[in-house]
Amino acid sequence: MKIIDLTLPYSEAIAGYSSAPAKTLERDGWNASTLQIYSHAGTHMDAPLHFGVSDFSIDQFAAEDFVAERAWIVDLSDCVEGYLITVEDLTEVASHFQRGDSLLFKTNWYKKLGTEAYRNALPRISEELAVWCVENQVKILGVEPPSVADVNDMEEVTLIHKILLGKVIIVEGLCRLDEITQPSVKLIALPLKIKGGDGAPCRVIAIEE
Repeated sequence: MKIIDLTLPYSEAIAGYSSAPAKTLERDGWNASTLQIYSHAGTHMDAPLHFGVSDFSIDQFAAEDFVAERAWIVDLSDCVEGYLITVEDLTEVASHFQRGDSLLFKTNWYKKLGTEAYRNALPRISEELAVWCVENQVKILGVEPPSVADVNDMEEVTLIHKILLGKVIIVEGLCRLDEITQPSVKLIALPLKIKGGDGAPCRVIAIEE
């Protein structure tokens, strides 16, 4: 068994995250920090509440929702900035995919963290592909950019999220998909259990067996 951590570490490189000392070993006897985290910063999971699809919040997911027995890797590592991902990009994955499987889109986008392109020129899920994911009952859809859609296009980002949320679990801000060597993996994505949360930071691992 090989375990790959697909989670970005929180640091000042992550927009929406900051940390300040709350206690120090010298003064208080232990080290502790006060964290300020935007609910969709870094590696995170969306809840339907995020775009008002329903009142369903992050704490209402069942624990079994966070485990995907089979997540297929869609290799788009050569995609250009602003690339629109379509059903055609699924290639061989589509022929092996079974209802209830999950999808992970490998774009190596995490390597652009800290650049303008990371947020403003990200590869996006097309409307056609979003509908395909719903029709084929994709369990978890994971992407490396901070969003599945263009965050600078309100119409697009709203449309794609509204198609998916409530039917497909969205995980954004993944990393290190390029370290996966198998065509599919077992996926575990565990968000913080925030009551009434529209989303939450998420620890995500892939398991190769």
